[in-house]
Amino acid sequence: MILIMLGAPGAGKGTLGKKLSRMIGARYIASGDVFRKIMEKDTPQGNEIKKYMEKGKLVPDDLAIEIFMSKILPKDLTRDILLDGYPRTKKQAEHLDKILEERKAKVTAVVSLDVSNELIIDRLINRRICPECGEIYNLKYGKRPKQEGICDSCGTKLVQRIDDNEETIKDRLTTYEITTKPLITYYKKQGKLKHIEAFADTSVEELVQKTLLELAK
Repeated sequence: MILIMLGAPGAGKGTLGKKLSRMIGARYIASGDVFRKIMEKDTPQGNEIKKYMEKGKLVPDDLAIEIFMSKILPKDLTRDILLDGYPRTKKQAEHLDKILEERKAKVTAVVSLDVSNELIIDRLINRRICPECGEIYNLKYGKRPKQEGICDSCGTKLVQRIDDNEETIKDRLTTYEITTKPLITYYKKQGKLKHIEAFADTSVEELVQKTLLELAK
């Protein structure tokens, strides 16, 4: 089984994806995490990725495809996989389908997490992450750290992502509308799209149950 998570930046794909992958025993692969790890290194590729991500722009197709195929997508597709953040454009989706077809595999379903832009902006401004273990917290919504500013899991000081500011968030949402939303049409035509609507008071557990029900149809 190969699942793809779609949704605007800050929609909650990571939180839902991690919880869902644990429940179904799938390998969770977030391309954004991979990009950030590469970005932290002082290499030509890392500096190029940093140039785009700090401005809230998508990593270009050719670079994203190269990184995903060489560093993320496993050669052995016998294990269930949940992809978060890839593909992000139609070109990436078409390339992924081609590669999967060559390996006698295919995308099983695509979960589209629908959240209003107003809620996304408020969520991201209040989001904090652990730079060590990757745990995600929020000062206003959902999971909050037991000790202010400290990760519950490993005790590391929480940080705010450099692109979690209102101006950059709005740019990212505009980019999503232009480049990523066409994927909804792409996968809808394939009959693989599952819409999951989320509100400010919708818990992760509720979203997981909604998603499992949709996947079971």
